[in-house]
Amino acid sequence: MEILRVEGLSKIYGKGETAVKALDNVSFTVNKGEFIAVVGPSGSGKSTLLHILGGVDTPTSGKVYVEDTDVYSLDETKLAIFRRRQIGLIYQFYNLIPVLTVKENIMLPLLLDGRKADKGHFKDIVNKLGLSDRLDYLPNQLSGGQQQRVSIGRALITNPALMLADEPTGNLDSKNSSEIISLLKMFNKTLNQTLIVITHDERIALQADRILTIEDGRITKDEVIRR
Repeated sequence: MEILRVEGLSKIYGKGETAVKALDNVSFTVNKGEFIAVVGPSGSGKSTLLHILGGVDTPTSGKVYVEDTDVYSLDETKLAIFRRRQIGLIYQFYNLIPVLTVKENIMLPLLLDGRKADKGHFKDIVNKLGLSDRLDYLPNQLSGGQQQRVSIGRALITNPALMLADEPTGNLDSKNSSEIISLLKMFNKTLNQTLIVITHDERIALQADRILTIEDGRITKDEVIRR
């Protein structure tokens, strides 16, 4: 089942002679439960693509459909709600709120939405992430690997349509990197969670179902690794 459709997506920063085309007529689809790796050199447009898919940045032209919703036809308020409910974002530097506990950071999207958590879903996530004994800790009391686990929990708590990860292991050592990717793959399989990961690490990319290669703002290769 198709969960994401991208049509003719372009993004231009600046105007006139200083204009930079970060994305150039990008189109592709993603099915529910797929694990997609996006690779390419620095400055190729990978992060711009991820931010537009996540509703964080707006395209210059083109369409993004998530579960048949035309994301950029929504007004600012509806887009914010949609992003909070349907997109789980994981960043390289965690982006946790320093004054909130682990539990509060994980619950933040629901708190902002005025909704209560499904207690069973919350317990399942924190147990699988190995955070059940850290719920009252603040981010500065955690290791980097633990902080990234919290950000994964925050991304998953709303049962989003898409989980998007921008270099999720870029700030971690090899042991923690391996553990974080194993966790993302586990949630991809056990929850049928659609996952799109930007990475410079070929070893991570080769664990995906599909690899999209971006160069100069264009998709130059769309390679199926496993079905």
